[in-house]
Amino acid sequence: MFAISLGDDAELRPLEPWRAEEFLAHMDRGREYVGQHIGLADATADLDSARNWLQSYADKTATDAGRLYGIWLDGLLVGGVLFKVFDAAAGNCEVGCWLEPAAAGRGLVTRAARVIIDWAVYERGIHRVEWMVSPKNTPSVNVAKRLGMTREGLLRATYLYRGVRQDAEVWSILAPEWRAAGRDAR
Repeated sequence: MFAISLGDDAELRPLEPWRAEEFLAHMDRGREYVGQHIGLADATADLDSARNWLQSYADKTATDAGRLYGIWLDGLLVGGVLFKVFDAAAGNCEVGCWLEPAAAGRGLVTRAARVIIDWAVYERGIHRVEWMVSPKNTPSVNVAKRLGMTREGLLRATYLYRGVRQDAEVWSILAPEWRAAGRDAR
């Protein structure tokens, strides 16, 4: 498959079901950190659930409804970016991310998100890119800011996570804004 350099010995590659063992080992290293804000850590607790989660994105890719990419640093899977939602007909998508703590603070998620947003805007004609984030997830909020996104609002108590109602901020960038800012990572 392909690999796109993110610089600093990091690369972006498709994250597919055959990598379930590698993905589970990665989640085990970062489970507590990742699980602070997103359900991925809980949804991939063993090999079967990890494989099923990866397969769900393979299925989304096959139907053009989502995509999943891993971030490798020095050959080790350390995180990922994804299109949680991808609706080419409507021109909308939602980008998300996760990262284990050893790889945090290097700009990997920002660089990887730029690559997939470029593809969505320039190749697929996506008009609106959304980023949903817990307001308590400062690193993810900062990624949205670095991507030039606009905070549109707060969805109060919008989802249940680990038994507690959670807020979510909605951030977005529109294709004309992305192009005007020269955010093209190519």
